[in-house]
Amino acid sequence: MAAPRVVLLLSGKRKSGKDFVASELRGRLGPDLCTILRLSAPLKEQYAKEHGLDFQRLLDASPYKEQHRQDMIRWGEERRSADPGVFCRAAVEGAAQPVWVVSDVRRPSDVEWFREAYSAAVQTVRVVASEETRKRRNWVFVAGASPGL
Repeated sequence: MAAPRVVLLLSGKRKSGKDFVASELRGRLGPDLCTILRLSAPLKEQYAKEHGLDFQRLLDASPYKEQHRQDMIRWGEERRSADPGVFCRAAVEGAAQPVWVVSDVRRPSDVEWFREAYSAAVQTVRVVASEETRKRRNWVFVAGASPGL
């Protein structure tokens, strides 16, 4: 795996448009140059394996995911406490394009890991949307949801 030339770390609150921005960037640059990486995917995949759950259903915005959200957050934080880069390493595994867009950076430890691993290639991008816009996108406050940056 060649080191990326650019690593864009997108952060923002839930339903702020991070996935939309990532998709737009990939669409404009093309799949040969740009890949979208998600830190939540390896977390959800491992959580599903360990708990006998449907990984695909944990990826969508469904009641199924919401019923597991609190425990999944707790579980993920336990894993990160033991190894802050556990999900970052899993997310970049096999990425070959020169531009990486990480669409769901939520913790300072994620930013630190990428900066240590890829230094000058890393840029942070904050995606912002008003609370009104987020509500139109079906955002609902969930106590204990991931802390975010």
